[in-house]
Amino acid sequence: MCRFLALMVRMGVHVSIAGGMEKSVARAKEKGCDVFQIFSSNPRGWKTRPLSEEDAHNFSAQFKSSGLDLAVDHMPYLPNLASPKEDVYAKSVDALATELVRCKMLGIPFLVTHLGSHLGSGWEAGLQRIVGAVDEAFSRADNDVILLLENTAKTKNSMGGSFQEIAAIIDSLKAGQSRLGVCLDTCHLFAAGYELRTPEGLAQTLDQFTGSISIEKLMLIHLNDCRGELGSHLDRHEHIGLGRIGEQGFKTILGHKAIRSLPMILETPVDSRRDDLGNLMVAKELAFG
Repeated sequence: MCRFLALMVRMGVHVSIAGGMEKSVARAKEKGCDVFQIFSSNPRGWKTRPLSEEDAHNFSAQFKSSGLDLAVDHMPYLPNLASPKEDVYAKSVDALATELVRCKMLGIPFLVTHLGSHLGSGWEAGLQRIVGAVDEAFSRADNDVILLLENTAKTKNSMGGSFQEIAAIIDSLKAGQSRLGVCLDTCHLFAAGYELRTPEGLAQTLDQFTGSISIEKLMLIHLNDCRGELGSHLDRHEHIGLGRIGEQGFKTILGHKAIRSLPMILETPVDSRRDDLGNLMVAKELAFG
């Protein structure tokens, strides 16, 4: 039975592409990942080195021979798809379209994106900006890469802090719905006020999700503990089990059939207390404990 359950759980971490895109595959293997996440380009800048066919082939070949289950790409930090600032918005649309193309070249099926901040212009204005950005990026990158919308901690002016907000974005993108999915971050969920620590609380949270969004749209979990209290709106990731969600909370999360069947990426800190491998080991122990 434990062996069967082990096969069901697919976990991994974010790994570096330093020295070559294909080196991320070996790093993921070394850390004991089943799945892994990368930034395919500079996460803290607007300029990115063009992806050559050779680089893409090398990554794809390494991945196919690795035995790993899934690679996921994440958008850089600077793009803001909800920005009212024309220059930032234009660069954000360019970045999104570029990443969708890069994912296709690399053979990566999922691209995770933050939804951004309306910067005080209001929810409706932010919604229209996101819809316009995604529509434009999809038209420029006409492929089958799925864009995963990540929830936020409901910080000030942020977009996507509730299931209803994410649903509104998906529903407004009717032409591209088959290319959209959802990535739920446990730290962000908890900070936004969604209870995850008890079976009853988790069931209620998932009921709220399915009341707004089809469960088939939920395709990836970012598995992170939270430094802030429930509903604190504090977007601060913590080591698995050492934050306010806690070990018992992760036992609850990882014991839920619908969640444990999904690929999970840890985006936890690396410090003197624990590294990526340490967090991955703890998460797997809690999944089978």
